[in-house]
Amino acid sequence: MVTVGEALNRRADLQKRIAQLEERMRACVLVQEGEEPPERPGELLAELEAHCDELERLIGAINHTNASTRLATGETITEALARRDVLALRAGALRSAIRAASDRHAFPRLTRSEIRMVRQVQISDLQERADRHAKAQRQLDNALQEHNWTTALIE
Repeated sequence: MVTVGEALNRRADLQKRIAQLEERMRACVLVQEGEEPPERPGELLAELEAHCDELERLIGAINHTNASTRLATGETITEALARRDVLALRAGALRSAIRAASDRHAFPRLTRSEIRMVRQVQISDLQERADRHAKAQRQLDNALQEHNWTTALIE
């Protein structure tokens, strides 16, 4: 039985190997007249094609498994991944607003005639919301990790 976690690791490995093959091919496709390339481009291309074919099958199996299996909450893994991504997006946007509102350089006022900057948000409220989103994201990540290492890949 291959788990989703093992498939995700294999996917990452294939993506790295494909990137390395791309670099190796780049060094071989054009050489000075009379010189030999450091490796045979045809062999590298065949290896690249084989890895790409395996990666395509693997991504399909991972996506099929994620769409077909559910967490204890009842949502599919695909839905949970979307929710996790949006939680990260929300927390990141709030942290960005907190940084902007906390920027002490944005509030200097040297003379009475200069424009005064006034915060329009309560930083503590934004921080609380960002923390809530980050906590929910961590909890969801834990559930997804558990799923990945206990669920068989559907091939």
